[in-house]
Amino acid sequence: MNYRHAFHAGNFADVFKHILLTRILLHLGRKATPFRYIDTHAGVGLYNLQGDEARRSGEWPRGIGRITPGNVPADVLPLIEPYLDLVGPRDGTGCPTLYPGSPSIALGIARPQDRLIFCELHPTDAASLRKGLGRANRAKVVEIDGYVALNAYVPPQERRGLVLIDPPFEERGEFEAMLDGLVAAHRKWPTGIYALWYPLKDRTAVSRFANQLIASGIPRIAQVELVIDWTALDVGKLAGCGMILVNPPFGLEDEARLLLPYLAKTLTQSEPGSWQWRWLAGE
Repeated sequence: MNYRHAFHAGNFADVFKHILLTRILLHLGRKATPFRYIDTHAGVGLYNLQGDEARRSGEWPRGIGRITPGNVPADVLPLIEPYLDLVGPRDGTGCPTLYPGSPSIALGIARPQDRLIFCELHPTDAASLRKGLGRANRAKVVEIDGYVALNAYVPPQERRGLVLIDPPFEERGEFEAMLDGLVAAHRKWPTGIYALWYPLKDRTAVSRFANQLIASGIPRIAQVELVIDWTALDVGKLAGCGMILVNPPFGLEDEARLLLPYLAKTLTQSEPGSWQWRWLAGE
């Protein structure tokens, strides 16, 4: 409960995670039928990049600060533009002053017929998120543990949708909690899309997690990773991050194979940055 994302908002991990989130939500929106979005660790929804926390950490200039329409290749720009449209406003120098968390991104893409549940256990953050949503009737903030919520809110009425599991990784055993939560939820809602974010600090722990996912029997799982600093792995610091995608939408892999080389090149902190998309099960 000590984690405060305001220190990290807009960093390379947010850029990676939120671009993929945007693409998945846009894929869901291609069908007229409604979808449900469940965010298990929602945060406050909007972050001030000019605030004290962001200034003290200095992380966002090496993240969203490096992503502007002018430096995105022409074949990649259409895939990133919807995300960039949600980031802002930007000041006179082109730097963003605010950064949207996953609730703001989801709310910005969801249609009137879609429904969103934002789960946030921290009372202050839940209150801030609720205030920020205003009168958005299609969205609800619930002050609840994300894994309890995951079990409670699937399967949704809509039958289509996405669960984002994005814990702060301040507790030991987070990989185990994610695995248990995913397996139980998938058993109840096998057709849902699940996106699980994780930090890349300990390659052994990540490999163990991947092997456990393979052994789970879930039939369609992709692992996507971005590494920006290989030297950090040697000392157990944050070297990159990844997402586990269960039932990723058709076409997302092709999009990721365009997006990820650009992100690896643009966000790297020690040459060369790298990326991967690999199937743990299926395809």
